[in-house]
Amino acid sequence: MANCLRELQGKMANDPHFSHDHGSKRCVWVRGPVIIGAGPSGLAAAACLKEKGVPSIVLERSNCIASLWQYKTYDRLRLHLPKKFCELPMMPFPKDYPMYPSKKQFVDYLENYAKQYGIKPVFEQAVESAEYDECLGLWRVRSVGIKGEEMEYVCRWLVVATGENAEAVVPEIKGIKDFKGEVKHTSEYKNGNEFRGKKVLVVGCGNSGMEVCLDLCNHNAHPSLIVRDSVHVLPREMFGRSTFGLSMWLLKWLPIRLVDRFLLIMSWLIFGNTAGFGLDRPKVGPLELKNKTGKTPVLDVGTLAKIKSGDIKIHPSIQSVGNHSVQFVNGRVEKFDAIILATGYRSNTPSWLKENQMFSEKDEMPQETFPQGWKGEYGLYAVGFTRRGLFGSSMDARRVSEDIGKSWKAEAKHLSMTIGRSFALQR
Repeated sequence: MANCLRELQGKMANDPHFSHDHGSKRCVWVRGPVIIGAGPSGLAAAACLKEKGVPSIVLERSNCIASLWQYKTYDRLRLHLPKKFCELPMMPFPKDYPMYPSKKQFVDYLENYAKQYGIKPVFEQAVESAEYDECLGLWRVRSVGIKGEEMEYVCRWLVVATGENAEAVVPEIKGIKDFKGEVKHTSEYKNGNEFRGKKVLVVGCGNSGMEVCLDLCNHNAHPSLIVRDSVHVLPREMFGRSTFGLSMWLLKWLPIRLVDRFLLIMSWLIFGNTAGFGLDRPKVGPLELKNKTGKTPVLDVGTLAKIKSGDIKIHPSIQSVGNHSVQFVNGRVEKFDAIILATGYRSNTPSWLKENQMFSEKDEMPQETFPQGWKGEYGLYAVGFTRRGLFGSSMDARRVSEDIGKSWKAEAKHLSMTIGRSFALQR
């Protein structure tokens, strides 16, 4: 491998993507950054870099862009925020798209975005490790292809764009392995048609859990929802405007606590006291809680009305699961035909990124909170870990491209001067 890297160093000054076979492993020198992940964050980073004149390579473990959206989301999913807050840099959504684009519309937008900026990811490359080589002053990214072929990408800059939702979170629940009904994570759920007429327990009361319950109702299933903690539920729109957009506008003029108070008063006027039907609110306001913990308030799309009517039942935490039943912490026991885990996703970055400064092994997120968490040491960057969705990814992508762009121009100038001096000496 040392010989391989020396040969790469000898070629890399003049060839942006020089490659070399070394035994069973192929080494590729990437003159620009390696971007890991071809979701919205990775595409945004690649496009912004290209706009700065910086080439890059995007590695993706799946066989398509935005694999989470294409393979692991339910059919009725739409963007929870208005499209103007979810567009990627330099390309707005089509004007004929609705305010909340559908899953298909969003995937089409991303594919057109990749085509617009000539982004062609290297698919089916599962990154096993990425490590900074202090002797070389370069990153070494090792990946394995679908047929087991090994690759090593050597680069000056590394952009982590695998995001907050790389792996499904499956909690340990006592007795769930003995349950005779179907158990699936929302990453496997498509629609409620297969659960028609069945009693289904949904574990998790975030946006996904709430929306899956509504979808089950619409398919004549009988859902129940586990609510373990307090939760803020806000109307998706107020006064004909999106709640998110209205909140962002108010924050320009008012402190966050006053905006939170306004949101809670309006929610009470629209919904009434949510604690009355099993949804206690946190003591901290929705925006302040989001800033402190990253916990997103639920934006209601009709689920609350089903809870009020009794079509969706609320239960506390699970004590244990039996063959056909679930016992709750309040002692109540009920039979269910299926359990759906709306327990979210997590980052997997520390499992392959071999560094201990930028990312925390505890929560697998950058140790520095927004807006500082986008830059590490030795040319390491992160896009899509802000807990602020696509809006945060776009902000990160712009910052990263500007920072790398400055280094790129400085190094290109230095290389040009070096070659010029070499040519003058030869004359």
